[in-house]
Amino acid sequence: MAEEKRDYYEVLGVSKTATKDEIKSAYRKLAKQYHPDLNKSSDAPKKFEEIQEAYDVLYDDNKRKQYDQFGMAAFQQGNSTGGAGNPFNGGGFSSEGFGDVDLGDIFQSFFGGGSTSRRRGEDGSPRKGEDTLFRVKIDFMDAVNGRHVTIPLTYDEPCENCHGTGADSPDDIDTCPDCGGTGYVRQRQQTIFGVMEGTGPCPRCHGTGKIIRKRCHVCGGSGYNRVHRDLDVNIPAGIASGQQIRVSGKGQRGSNGGPNGDLYVEVQVQPHDFFKREGNDIHIDVPLSFVDCALGTTIDVPTVYGDVSVEIPEGTQPEGILKLRGKGVKDLRSGKPGDEYLHIKVKTPTNLSRSEKDLLEEFRKQEDAKGAKWWKNPFKQ
Repeated sequence: MAEEKRDYYEVLGVSKTATKDEIKSAYRKLAKQYHPDLNKSSDAPKKFEEIQEAYDVLYDDNKRKQYDQFGMAAFQQGNSTGGAGNPFNGGGFSSEGFGDVDLGDIFQSFFGGGSTSRRRGEDGSPRKGEDTLFRVKIDFMDAVNGRHVTIPLTYDEPCENCHGTGADSPDDIDTCPDCGGTGYVRQRQQTIFGVMEGTGPCPRCHGTGKIIRKRCHVCGGSGYNRVHRDLDVNIPAGIASGQQIRVSGKGQRGSNGGPNGDLYVEVQVQPHDFFKREGNDIHIDVPLSFVDCALGTTIDVPTVYGDVSVEIPEGTQPEGILKLRGKGVKDLRSGKPGDEYLHIKVKTPTNLSRSEKDLLEEFRKQEDAKGAKWWKNPFKQ
């Protein structure tokens, strides 16, 4: 059985409301403590990988949002957790015993070129691209019934001729003779730690491990082509605001011939003037006169599927709730509909005619004759 992963916030020791600066600071501290090239304990590589994975997710706004909503399930089935970048790059690092030192180049040349970069697919092997998020607004009834939306999309599509390799044909790709196809070579460098040995990207093949003799005549060797297309996306019936639809292969381009990432279309549902949705149930206010509530009546009530005839029972009380079974939103997975709830709102009539007032006066006299002021009874001792 696979070992259950720890909560990413717990791994970095930050709260769920931590800012990006707090996440970066926590990562830097832990990375220095557990990096395998600085910490020789047997559990350091595993801890460092766990720290890197947590940082990659929490520092990326889109991935953090998915993690907060779905947990670890958001990154199953091949979803990439990489892409937040190395916080050591392009900035100074201040720590007791080191002073104000830029460790970016050191970690990139030595430590980054070792276990970390190889693990993240930067050793010349194919790597899947990052995912992309696109938000679309739809009407309330479109979410209930489903619809198709057209998204104008610009993305990098793998070249059909070279399939992302950048070579005109497979025969035009040679293994780099300097690194033997690994993409990395051994290096020695004088650092603040003394003379250190490590691995760095091969200067000849730039870390790809391959030499291209003839570049692709279609894409010029880039491995991809920039395309502008209208993408038709099916919004299923029953989708709720904030839910996402995954479109495979329409995200950021991969590297070294790797596939594109995925496109996630997040649906934002506009509110309705009368219907209110809670889960798969629909709620609606129904205004009635006190006469209809007292005597009972039959009325036509709107639902998300059209009007239906509803019998209002005699003696219905203000703020009473009636349920219409099966008149809610169909569940996105099972197709089973929720219910619609009618919230009775009694309206007091105004601008009564003389005859209407006379009738109500007579009604009051008869009510008083039944039991005096019935509403006072509960207060009597």
